[in-house]
Amino acid sequence: MNNSPFFLTPRRGVKGGLLLLAFCLLPLFVAKAQLSSNPDKFLGNITTSYQVDFGNEKYYQLWNQITCENESKWSSIEGSRRGSFSWGGSDNAYNYAKQHKFPFKFHTFIWGGQYPSWMNNLSTSEQYKAVVEWLDAIKQHYPDLQLIDVVNEAIAGHAPAPYKDALGGDGVTGYDWIIKAFELAYERWPNAILIYNDYNTFQWNTDQFIDLVRTIRDAGAPVDAYGCQSHDLTDCNVTSFKNVMVKLQNALKMPMYSTEYDIGTADDNLQLQRYKEQIPYMWEADYCAGITLWGYIYGRTWTTDGNSGIIRDGKDRPAMTWLREYMKSDKAKNAKSPFPGMVKEASVYVKPEALNVTKGEPAKVTVRARLRTKKIDHIDFYVKNKYVCTLTESPYVAEFTPEALGQHELKAVVVAKDSTKYERISNVTAYNPRAPYKGEITIPGTLQAENFDSGADGIAFHDSDSRNEGITTYRNNGGGIVRVGSSGYGLGYTKTGEWLEYTVNVTEAGLYSFDAYVSSDNFDGVFQLSAGNSSPVSLTVPSTTGFDTYKSLHGRVTLQEGTQVFRLTFATGGFNIDRILFKRIEVDEDMKVSVKTNPGLGSVGENATLVATATSETSTIANVKFYVNNVSYKMVTKEPYETAFKPTTKGAFKIMAIATDAEGRQSKMATYTFNVKPKRTAYKNKKTTIPGTIEAENFDSGEEGFTFHDSDATDEGKANYRTDNAGVDIVTGNGGYVIGYTAANEWLEYTVNITETGKYAYEATVSSGTTNSGFTVSLMNDSKATQLFRVNVPQTASNSWDTYRTVKGNISRILEAGEHILRITITGANCNIDKITLTCTENTPVIPLRADPKPAVTPMYNLGGQRVSPSYRGIVIKDGRKVLKR
Repeated sequence: MNNSPFFLTPRRGVKGGLLLLAFCLLPLFVAKAQLSSNPDKFLGNITTSYQVDFGNEKYYQLWNQITCENESKWSSIEGSRRGSFSWGGSDNAYNYAKQHKFPFKFHTFIWGGQYPSWMNNLSTSEQYKAVVEWLDAIKQHYPDLQLIDVVNEAIAGHAPAPYKDALGGDGVTGYDWIIKAFELAYERWPNAILIYNDYNTFQWNTDQFIDLVRTIRDAGAPVDAYGCQSHDLTDCNVTSFKNVMVKLQNALKMPMYSTEYDIGTADDNLQLQRYKEQIPYMWEADYCAGITLWGYIYGRTWTTDGNSGIIRDGKDRPAMTWLREYMKSDKAKNAKSPFPGMVKEASVYVKPEALNVTKGEPAKVTVRARLRTKKIDHIDFYVKNKYVCTLTESPYVAEFTPEALGQHELKAVVVAKDSTKYERISNVTAYNPRAPYKGEITIPGTLQAENFDSGADGIAFHDSDSRNEGITTYRNNGGGIVRVGSSGYGLGYTKTGEWLEYTVNVTEAGLYSFDAYVSSDNFDGVFQLSAGNSSPVSLTVPSTTGFDTYKSLHGRVTLQEGTQVFRLTFATGGFNIDRILFKRIEVDEDMKVSVKTNPGLGSVGENATLVATATSETSTIANVKFYVNNVSYKMVTKEPYETAFKPTTKGAFKIMAIATDAEGRQSKMATYTFNVKPKRTAYKNKKTTIPGTIEAENFDSGEEGFTFHDSDATDEGKANYRTDNAGVDIVTGNGGYVIGYTAANEWLEYTVNITETGKYAYEATVSSGTTNSGFTVSLMNDSKATQLFRVNVPQTASNSWDTYRTVKGNISRILEAGEHILRITITGANCNIDKITLTCTENTPVIPLRADPKPAVTPMYNLGGQRVSPSYRGIVIKDGRKVLKR
């Protein structure tokens, strides 16, 4: 009996059984005249320069399977625009295969190469929708696909899809997104042979390939075969080649395809040698379902000079001459296949509840089984080749209890009504039960991040790979996440989706403050703390200027008393975490705290003041602590509770203030969002003086969306006038530089200094080669625009922008002296703007109003010498005298 999965076993003891079985297995595809006359496995090829028949011989006279080299890749079909599909090239190959009754393989669904560029501009949720739309469109167009490269080249360092997070990202297995892709494919094509395809499988990435395929297989993904691209075999000696073939199959125990075979060399003898060594070894392996050459016409293949071709100038190279003869041999004609008739009869997938299980605890396993033409009689389930149970009804769910540590092979044998059998394996690994690493962590106290519970990946922690990227001497956790921290050890090399759990004993229920000590040289790392049944608390990790510099992040969480499990999740990785200090706090509801900034809107590099107001009628305020984005910033011990703050980046800053009284009680946390805009400077730090001329190309330096807005990032003007324009189109014209290639809703801002209050006139120097061009000029106050005037730009020449004219007018509003921001907004596209001159036509002096100063507040102190608020009741000292305040 053949041990390959899905290999059919004839009914024993029935003389006519074999004849009946042979009749049932007549292939769906009638392969006549091709090199291969084996009814169960194919010798295929690809399209040549987007053509099927190419050369002296027709394609169908040589090959009995076809794959599109590029025509069925996503970018080829839906690359121009989302929802617009071009099937022509793919249809040519698909219809040709139908006509000649041999398999067509769709190459490929999901790949990090040759996918539509518009995917990069979509949100994660929209990317997922786009993937589903893509597969649905294929399903509608090709409802009966037999062979599919579902995911292509996903090994790290190859070309994993940049949009993989849309499919679930790495997740628990490290390959959740690949599993999801196979599930989507299986939902639509349950009868198709679903393949994972990759390169360097024979020489350089063998172990990574095995890890990926074995993991998705063990997780229950509906993957039917592994595809070895076979581009890397020109310099692979026969011994190494055969050893790797054996290694791959022993590890994966699944059907295999040689999907992209070529020997790229101009040396006829070397090419012949490799063909003679490798082709028979693959072809005659009963787990190999077929071989697809990646091109056959010399000069028309992807390799250097097309030298992998085996037909040159219409004549066979020695490798082709040999291949023709080999395919006539009995060994080639009679070689067995895991897919008799080149079709998939059985879909069998073994899906354990988890890949890592606990010794001594029951584990559930679901067997998904489906036969294309037969009926299932029962399924026998084995663990380590030991019979466990027989499953007779769907859903087929088995249960076993691992009694030993280590790997346990799971095997499902599906028995059809006619006694044929189909096998599939999976593996789980048993670990000791979860246990605290160094005993329960006591809270209040310190949780050392590296002391997460002992146990299995997926049970006590999850790490995205098994490599220990940090130091190996502290503990053998198998997760590779321990490294030196600020003092002793900590966690590093954190990646999105990883998590760790800790068994803790909270000695007293209540509200706790916690300070997490973190380091990072990046922004926007995020971790979540889930404490028992409490809602998760999420904190953003800022840059601390390097992994060796640690800062504390402050938060609060309500904890229940007793032993419980805390989970630390890296929602966005890329930072280190050393320890978390928990302290129980009492909140005094009578302490009132508020916080704000002065000014309310900040700018990068400009000083601001953090201002807190703290009062209490029942206690004395001892200090106020300020936090910026949860990072401890400054403690102020006396009024006024203020401190300077200079933002170095733009964005929204979370400002927090907490007051503490003389007894150690704390206030509620006061928060304020301080929005910081980018730094604006006049171009070359030269503000335009008004009355005077605004040169349109000298808009303020800043950034897109702040000091200017352009509809794209391409500088179509290419005048090379300034490098900080991020796509603003500056052209040469009218003896200097001007703004050109304008589009509606683009805008530019200018810092101006108006020296005279009064009425003004304007004169705009402009050009246009078309009609309906124009723009407005507005006065900006924060984000509010007050329109001053509109310029309708005339057509100054027919289809030419080299003729400039002036457009004049008066401004109806009075312009006040001082520094202001003016904005030019394009209302009608395709005008060129050279300059705008503003002239004062009438002075109008303005006398500013002065507000009366606020009366000074006389401070008051209690008998202990501590300052108290005006609402304080009791004996106070005011102006050096004791006063009773009622």
